[in-house]
Amino acid sequence: MCTGGKNMSAESKENLVELLISLEKYLQHGVHIGTKMVTKYMNNFVYKRRNVDGLAVLDVRKIDQRIRVAAKFLSRFEPEKIMAVSVRQYGHKPVLMFSKFVGAKPVIGRFVPGTLTNPALEVYYEPDVILVTDPRIDQQAIVEASEVGIPVVAFCDTDSRTENIDLIIPGNNKGRKSLALLYWLLTRQILVERGELSPNAPEDEPAPVSEFETKIKLV
Repeated sequence: MCTGGKNMSAESKENLVELLISLEKYLQHGVHIGTKMVTKYMNNFVYKRRNVDGLAVLDVRKIDQRIRVAAKFLSRFEPEKIMAVSVRQYGHKPVLMFSKFVGAKPVIGRFVPGTLTNPALEVYYEPDVILVTDPRIDQQAIVEASEVGIPVVAFCDTDSRTENIDLIIPGNNKGRKSLALLYWLLTRQILVERGELSPNAPEDEPAPVSEFETKIKLV
């Protein structure tokens, strides 16, 4: 099909941009699966609502685009001045792997109150930007960052509130496989923006996405 360039809409041009990975891989990891609740903040990122179960579905192209935007933004900071946060267990391994390759400061598990605001604490740290896994669960980090003027980048699901968040990355921030893929993609794209990884690098660089995934321990 031939499309006249002059008449092509901005949306059509955006749809011609090749995704960072195949659409199939995005769907396999469930990054597009939202919740039944959609906040007014996240409505623009929703593609449709599934009839079978009422779950909202996020637009994969908008997820892809925001990962690119976030990577470009985060690549401007000194690596050690980026703090990656995840109270959610399924985000622990992704955050640790992201921090390993990007050089960021990881904070997993309980976020100690005062980490960003109380210099007397042993865990006190002064990042220039923070990345959070889930605005609802990582709220303490967001509140403190807001108090001291630190910009916040956040993975946001359809049910997320986005007050005090400077850059939204839409995506399923609850699923084990989804979080692994989101952090893996962001890691790769930051390295690409820094010139440390080729845009055409094999998908096992800097590590396979499976290594970003939290493993389930069988009892």
